[in-house]
Amino acid sequence: MKKELKAFFRKNPLVKLKAKEVAKKLGYTKPHEYAKLKQFLHDLMREEFLVKVGKRYQLNAASLGKIVGKFVMAENKSFGFVLPLKGRGKDIFIPERYFKTAFNGDIVEVRLLAQSKGKSLEGEIVKIIERSKNEVIGTLHESGSFFFVVPDESVFHKDVFIPKSKLKNAKDGDKVVVGKIKWENPAYHPEGEVLEILGRAGTYDVEIAALAREFDLPYRFPRKVLKEAEKISSVIPPSEIKKRKDLRKENIFTIDPKDAKDFDDAVSVKKLKNGNFLVGIHIADVSHYIPEDSHLFKEAYKRGNSTYFVNKVIPMLPEKLSNNICSLVPGKDRLTYSVLVELTPRTKIVKYEIVKSVIHSKRRFTYEEVQKILDEKKGDFAEDLLLLNSIARKLKRKRAAKGSIDFIRPEVEFTLDKKGFPVDVKLKKITESHELIEELMLLANRIVAKHPNIKKSNMYPFIYRVHDLPEEEKIREFASFVKSLGYKYDLNRAGDPRQLRELLEKVKGKEEEALVNEVAIRSMAKAIYSTENIGHFGLGFKYYTHFTSPIRRFADLIVHKLIFDFVNKKPARFSLNTLEDFAKQASERERNSVQAERVSVKLKQMEYLRQRLGDVFHGVISGVTSFGIFVQLTESLADGMIALRDMEDDFYIYDEKNYLIKGKHTGKSFRLGDKIKVQLVRIDEEKREINFILAE
Repeated sequence: MKKELKAFFRKNPLVKLKAKEVAKKLGYTKPHEYAKLKQFLHDLMREEFLVKVGKRYQLNAASLGKIVGKFVMAENKSFGFVLPLKGRGKDIFIPERYFKTAFNGDIVEVRLLAQSKGKSLEGEIVKIIERSKNEVIGTLHESGSFFFVVPDESVFHKDVFIPKSKLKNAKDGDKVVVGKIKWENPAYHPEGEVLEILGRAGTYDVEIAALAREFDLPYRFPRKVLKEAEKISSVIPPSEIKKRKDLRKENIFTIDPKDAKDFDDAVSVKKLKNGNFLVGIHIADVSHYIPEDSHLFKEAYKRGNSTYFVNKVIPMLPEKLSNNICSLVPGKDRLTYSVLVELTPRTKIVKYEIVKSVIHSKRRFTYEEVQKILDEKKGDFAEDLLLLNSIARKLKRKRAAKGSIDFIRPEVEFTLDKKGFPVDVKLKKITESHELIEELMLLANRIVAKHPNIKKSNMYPFIYRVHDLPEEEKIREFASFVKSLGYKYDLNRAGDPRQLRELLEKVKGKEEEALVNEVAIRSMAKAIYSTENIGHFGLGFKYYTHFTSPIRRFADLIVHKLIFDFVNKKPARFSLNTLEDFAKQASERERNSVQAERVSVKLKQMEYLRQRLGDVFHGVISGVTSFGIFVQLTESLADGMIALRDMEDDFYIYDEKNYLIKGKHTGKSFRLGDKIKVQLVRIDEEKREINFILAE
């Protein structure tokens, strides 16, 4: 019992419970058990393992001793947390004065401070066990007789001193890679040396190269990978065509953004004599060209996916494959993997076929061209497009009825001049043409995910795209947030995606729509790749995977190989352990790319706004903290901050519970979600910060 008590309090270091409450939680409610438990609680208090606060017992923080964990710094760098590597309960709060020489992401040893009050255990970092990074990218500055680098990354919260002998000919204003970093005394700055000069800071190509290094994105293909790609013939041998379903005479076409260069999906539709429809979703057969023992396969694994910066792509596959051989360009024979689905007029699936095929795309459409045809009901393949749109609408309605959520994370698109400078920025418009393709891709992904599970006894290893239920604490915070905006979210229905869908419908078209969608997304679990199928909460699907983008996603390439083996009754070519590694790698690389893409957009937003210093903008308060309020501009979705010190009309007090700050004298308040007018006063590209003041 004593061991069990120790384990319970170690696992729950913040709980404060009476003896009866402890007994109830551990199941020792019989009189003789309860008496023994009370004696052990008393013993543990004498041993200073527990402390007593009134009638409640709580773990003595000193009992945990030193803890090893990952240090995660807050965005404003004024505090951080250590996430214990072994299950020791909650995160440990680290005030700035106790950072010592830790960088964000380091594995550190923490000493817990005296018994913490409030919500968190508190500690100080006493030892760096493993650095998160050995290099940093930033801009070199000269100040009198010494040089220092201001890091781009939040990993490093200190400028790095560079001795003159370690400059490698770098000059003031250069974007550089710094390595061999030493930092032993927190009273002084870290010291390092220049390893590589990327170019002049501020130029977009240099910033993108720096961004690729920052997020560990391979920027160039190794020579052996390019040589392997060059050897692949673009001519399809007749012997390969004979093995496949020949769909070259069918009306098949692609629909993509106007600036797309790789087309990995095409669609088709045909009315059948029985009144049903045959819908075709045709996906580039990348797997045919990339065997598992190739350099191309290993490089695709390493990259995980393509990364899309503003006006720049870091592709997963070399250009010869991604933009040529595998791309479903019009007027060329291309190898594909097709999902052919027979649907009733009410979109019930009658039967389907997953088959290797060859196609000859008849037309390359942009979303804008298709939308015009849908609006005017005339144009190339108008009959097919109108029919596909009707099918897509019905599929969407059926999905919605089951609670499938359409998260709308508004995106911006830039108009660039010949030099790549942003001359305009506006919200991307989602039209029916986008939804048409989206619904057909969802249909194909669902069918492919379910197919290996058609027999319940089947244990065929597979990779799924899964989305877990939201965490209780996060969804409670979300409910509190939407309540502050005047909306209701019932925690008793938190596991029902239909409720969230209803809420997102209510905010559609309102100024707070972007913010509510963003906070909802943050409150959700992250979708990942996994060999264990737990379903997809957000989409409301029991089975889901990624099959439709093998040119730009490694997971899809693997799913192609897996489904081919299953359909053709071949033994699984990958072990479960290998697939688990693939899923983990794809998930991690996806997170990396998403973060890098967001920074790329932010850099372009800053470049655009730099010419508008002093202008007044409309925005929505997207965050409230003790040091300022964050504002998202309605026009460009750029995020910036109004520091409390710059709000000079009153002394503002932070009310964490109600997501607001309130003036002490005037009573004026600013709440999360409020519409607000701001004036742009400062842009700092090095720190990636935008600063506003309240507009009069």
